[in-house]
Amino acid sequence: MARSKLSASLIAAVVCSAMLAGCGDRGALSSAEKRNLDRFTAEEIYKRGEFELENSRRPGEAVFFFSEVERLYPYSEWAKRALIMQAYGHHRAKDYEEARGAAQRFLDTYPGDADAAYAQYLLALSYYDQIDEVGRDQGLTFQALQALRRVIEEYPDSEYARSAILKFDLAFDHLAAKEMEIGRYYLKRGHYSSAINRFRVVVEEFQTTTQTPEALLRLTEAYLALGLTDEAQTAGAILGHNFQSSPFYQDAYAQLRGRGLSATVQGDSWLTSVYRQMIQGRWL
Repeated sequence: MARSKLSASLIAAVVCSAMLAGCGDRGALSSAEKRNLDRFTAEEIYKRGEFELENSRRPGEAVFFFSEVERLYPYSEWAKRALIMQAYGHHRAKDYEEARGAAQRFLDTYPGDADAAYAQYLLALSYYDQIDEVGRDQGLTFQALQALRRVIEEYPDSEYARSAILKFDLAFDHLAAKEMEIGRYYLKRGHYSSAINRFRVVVEEFQTTTQTPEALLRLTEAYLALGLTDEAQTAGAILGHNFQSSPFYQDAYAQLRGRGLSATVQGDSWLTSVYRQMIQGRWL
């Protein structure tokens, strides 16, 4: 009798698994099938979600199954795993706001879990992957930087820290590029003071980015246009000291030489302070 019951249970499990797998062969589940998911175990529903992610182009369908695991078996280990997979599925579907929501719920519910680092990384990616072209608003870039910094600082030994550092640097450079774009706009139109303010931000706040050499060249140009030769020469000196092989330095050197000037430190401006800090090893 016991053997008969055991056989019946095994047969039922096989049938359930086959039904779920079979749905993947013929497409999405019908509404009736979705309503009857409580007939299946948490593991079976979870694995159907994995199947959708791996074998179909419908990440939204996968998210449905993972959310059903959480709804039907809220206190199970499978529910925890399903929640992080919801975040991943939403991200795959480019539903970035939903991805952030699921990732944050995981962090709030399971802050000490081994997958917390991945949840924070997914949350950061949901901002990072939305960073627009340089010419648009950079609010998401700031949010990406904050979220990436949390991965780096809170999970420094995780497998996601290195990727977060690389993406942080790229996002940081993105912000500097925005300042450069605005500065070039002002410079082209002869608004030299406004242009200088933008290039100064790059030199003082984004000095480790790839935008710094050009910012120093544009400062040289703007100061020369205003007749402020001390500042122009000092900008050229900083550029020459750190980026002598850069074409931006060659351009700045030519402009200075054309005015009978040299790329040397002159006067006592904010650029002079930057040069002194750089020589003492506190800049770049």
